[in-house]
Amino acid sequence: MGYHVSDANSYLVVTGGGIQDVKIVKKAWVWPWQRHSRISISPFDFEITLQAMTVEKLQFSLPAVFTIGPDDHIDALGKYAKILTGKTATNSAKREAAATGRGHVQDIVKGIIEGETRVIVSGMTMEEIFKERQVFKTKVIENVQSELNQFGLRIYNANVKELQDTAGSEYFKFLSRKAHEGASNQAKVDVANAIMMGNIGEAEKRGGTRQEISKIDAQTAVLETQRKSEKAKADAELATTQVKLDMGISLANIEANRNAEAKDAQLQRQVELERAQTELERRRATDLVHAKIERESAQQQADAKFYAESKDADGLLYKQQQDAEAGYLATVKGADALVYKQKQEAEAALYRATKEAEAAFVAAQKEAEGITEKAKAYGHMASVLGGPQGLLQYLLLESNTYEKLAKANAQAINGLQPKISVWNTGDQSANGGGGGDAMASIRNVLQGLPPLLSTVHEQTGIEPPSWLAKMPPGGEQGPSQAMVKGTEAGGKVNGVEGKM
Repeated sequence: MGYHVSDANSYLVVTGGGIQDVKIVKKAWVWPWQRHSRISISPFDFEITLQAMTVEKLQFSLPAVFTIGPDDHIDALGKYAKILTGKTATNSAKREAAATGRGHVQDIVKGIIEGETRVIVSGMTMEEIFKERQVFKTKVIENVQSELNQFGLRIYNANVKELQDTAGSEYFKFLSRKAHEGASNQAKVDVANAIMMGNIGEAEKRGGTRQEISKIDAQTAVLETQRKSEKAKADAELATTQVKLDMGISLANIEANRNAEAKDAQLQRQVELERAQTELERRRATDLVHAKIERESAQQQADAKFYAESKDADGLLYKQQQDAEAGYLATVKGADALVYKQKQEAEAALYRATKEAEAAFVAAQKEAEGITEKAKAYGHMASVLGGPQGLLQYLLLESNTYEKLAKANAQAINGLQPKISVWNTGDQSANGGGGGDAMASIRNVLQGLPPLLSTVHEQTGIEPPSWLAKMPPGGEQGPSQAMVKGTEAGGKVNGVEGKM
């Protein structure tokens, strides 16, 4: 009886009264009617060399190392404890030895591994086992683990070593020699192929290098052309933007100047108003000071006169006193009247100056409003009359400009005496009745030639050549002069009446 605690790598197995099967714990009270033992869960290694035969009836030796131990779960530990406690023992010392010794467990595991491995190998060829070593190892572990689960054991690791020939067999020896010779021959082939591929690759690289250089040169030329085009486009856009910015700056400067002028005019008007107010106050103060001085002077003079008269007329106290009082009152009243008059005049002057300033301001404002309204009216008239040109023609008509121009032109040519020559070759219908005369056209030309030459000579001074015609002497009249005089006299020239 006592309280028992197991090590970190072991468990307590308790059986007896109050326990139906086995109890696997780390620590527990053990009563007199109960028994306990310890089981270790540390894995252990063991090596085996398995003799097996493939599906081709080839024997080989398979060395392997397995790491196996109890599975760290309560159910698996219960199975493992039952296997250990199932060994017969005469006393508790033998049971402790059985708990720590694992010879019989290794025998069981070895039998399971040999049986499952032979089953797997019998269904595989030697080539599959040799080439697919990992697949073979996985199959062995899976099949062995499925059998070990019933004993509560677990394969932690399995390492399959190199396959070996059994006594009297040289399969792996010849296979190794074959692989060595094949690798040597393949190495020679690979060297020759490498040399060939190197020469081919070098030629291909040279050609590819030239092709890539040509391609890059062409692409570079195209890109340079594109960049030049983009640069020209960007320069054009920059110039356009700069022009827009300059125009905006100019407009802003103009607007700022107009605002400054308007502000200056407003400030100037305020200054004029303040100046007028200051002048008004100055004049009012000056007039008040003058009035006060005159009143005080008059009062002092009256006091002095009153004092002199009172001293000179001591005997006539009552009369002189009455006279002095009367004079004093008259003087005071006169001074008050003068002060009142000056005050009224100052107020009148102030009112007049104020009204004149207001009138000037209103007149200037009305004039500006009139000019503005007139400009607006001209703008409306221009829109109605079809633009500034229509408005200009309307203003010229309204101001009688065209009439004035006509009069000026008439006065400019007044007094001129132009020479006018008129001639007629006669009535065509009177000479032969129309189309019956075949020489009528020639005769008309010859009849019109002398007046024409005479007119050219009279107006320009140019004479015709002597072989064509000879002008009459200066005292004689030419045909054109005769015709003009005849028309002036109201006669007929070749049957046609002439009037000037």
